[in-house]
Amino acid sequence: MSTSSNPWDEKIFDGGWVAGGAGTLDVTAPATGEVLATVGAADRDDLDAAARAATSAQRTWAALPYTERAAVMTRAAALLTDDPSRLTRWLVPESGSGQGKAAFEAGLVTSELSEAAGLASQPYGQVLRSQKPRMSIGRHVPVGVVGVISPFNFPAILSMRSVAPALALGNAVILKPDPRTPIAGGLALAELLADAGLPAGLLHVLPGGADVGAALVDHPDIPCISFTGSTAAGRKIGEAAAPLLKKVHLELGGNNAVLVLPDADVDAAASAGAWGSFLHQGQICMTAGRHLVPAALADEYTAKLAEKARHIPVGDPTDPANALGPIIDEGQLKKVDEIVQSSVLAGATLEAGGTYQGLFYRPTVLGNVPTDAQAFTQEIFGPVAPVSTYESVDEAIDIINSSEYGLSVSILTANAFKAFDLADRIRSGAIHINDQTVDDEAVAPFGGTKASGTGGHFGTSANLDTFCDLQWVTMQAEIEKYPF
Repeated sequence: MSTSSNPWDEKIFDGGWVAGGAGTLDVTAPATGEVLATVGAADRDDLDAAARAATSAQRTWAALPYTERAAVMTRAAALLTDDPSRLTRWLVPESGSGQGKAAFEAGLVTSELSEAAGLASQPYGQVLRSQKPRMSIGRHVPVGVVGVISPFNFPAILSMRSVAPALALGNAVILKPDPRTPIAGGLALAELLADAGLPAGLLHVLPGGADVGAALVDHPDIPCISFTGSTAAGRKIGEAAAPLLKKVHLELGGNNAVLVLPDADVDAAASAGAWGSFLHQGQICMTAGRHLVPAALADEYTAKLAEKARHIPVGDPTDPANALGPIIDEGQLKKVDEIVQSSVLAGATLEAGGTYQGLFYRPTVLGNVPTDAQAFTQEIFGPVAPVSTYESVDEAIDIINSSEYGLSVSILTANAFKAFDLADRIRSGAIHINDQTVDDEAVAPFGGTKASGTGGHFGTSANLDTFCDLQWVTMQAEIEKYPF
């Protein structure tokens, strides 16, 4: 055990196990550079020990009445409702979250826990027809141990939306949070569930880097992997897991379009577009990365969007006056700025932003963006709103579908039913009519198409397929007689 007085150092939780075999990780606030905490770091030996403990504990957990699993989730939701600061006090400095975003994320975690409580009591199968005189059922049974790899941007909810349903359905979980956000993305969640009564051995938090994630994917005793992160990393995980024939659920990147139709209210559209592009510094897979606007409305829309960008306060998110905080690290900031500058060289006009101080990147609006510019073709993961024009709705839909991504699309219009007809022609995991692209609910299926992932994994009914195996069981009164 560490001799440090920091409560997160190599801590043992009643409801899980936190690694410390490979040394320590400093948890740093991107806004200030301050070291917030030092936590234990995991290695392969830690993973092996976690897998053994999880496999043993899972059998007892799965055999409990569903009411006991539901009760843990209900208590955890109540604890977080009573004290959201259990998460927000870490989300703000650790991930650079604005305080509104942090409060919103804590609410999403509460919803996920509440839905998981209800998931535990869902019918777990069907009575099937059979041509023989027997009972024939298909039932969902827990896979055993679920490996979860989660990112830095919404660390709490993007961990808990796998952890909570997997546990509620009778699995154990090994969670590897992003090394930049191991507390909000892992340790604080483990403490919450431990305080809610989760038995020991069921949730293991392994802070560490890509090597720990790779070992998690390769481990023979972890049959299911739930990954949220970049498309590039997801492809590597899919490639590594394929020979092992594991269940792999990939929630990947996006380059999401806001389609402003010619009849849209431009003021309202610009507000929705600004929120979709700038929330949490644009560091969201569902961020609005492309604004497609009729040529006749483009100047007005771009001007209104730029005006909003200029007035958004940016700074240390521990100050509630600042709506936006820092980019997560210098490498990501450099990538954002390179995309902005290269797109200006390609012909885009810089209407607002394009500057930074430290890790604080100003909300940026690019006008007249060519459809082959980097800001239009790539996932930026920064507070950048690229605006491009179209001449016809058919052309706009072709542009949307030409992207390799297919996660979320927004359609803004005065005629919602007309937009619903257009949705049939758009390849996207989610389509939001008269709302922006960033949206998620615990009850809704969520997942991308094409390079954005391998389909909807989350939401009440989808979770059964994601975190369970489907087993066929038959039963008849007497042993079947055969001719030999």
